[in-house]
Amino acid sequence: MSESTDWTRGVAAIRYQRCACCAHVQYFRRDFCAACGSLALTDHAASGEGVIYATSLVCRAATPETRAHVPYNIVLVDMREGFRMMAHGDHDLAIGDAVEARFTAFAGGIVPYFGKAE
Repeated sequence: MSESTDWTRGVAAIRYQRCACCAHVQYFRRDFCAACGSLALTDHAASGEGVIYATSLVCRAATPETRAHVPYNIVLVDMREGFRMMAHGDHDLAIGDAVEARFTAFAGGIVPYFGKAE
């Protein structure tokens, strides 16, 4: 898999960057480190493991494409690698649950989808 190829480009993967100068971890991709401004960033594949930080059930479709998915759960996940990301998740998730990512079709693309870790 090439660098920066992830779910935002239709591939079932979550990728993040680490700064070679200050070790800051960031998600989504940027051309520079958001902490120190360095251009020395390395690209990494995330494990898909994390802990639920917040959860919110969406009951109203934002677009015609999302209408078929309502209700759906949006979660904030603190990933094992040290960044927080927003994704979709099972309806029964609660703050503090250990989770694992898989990928699912949503509104014409694929998205990370979290369920409880086994």
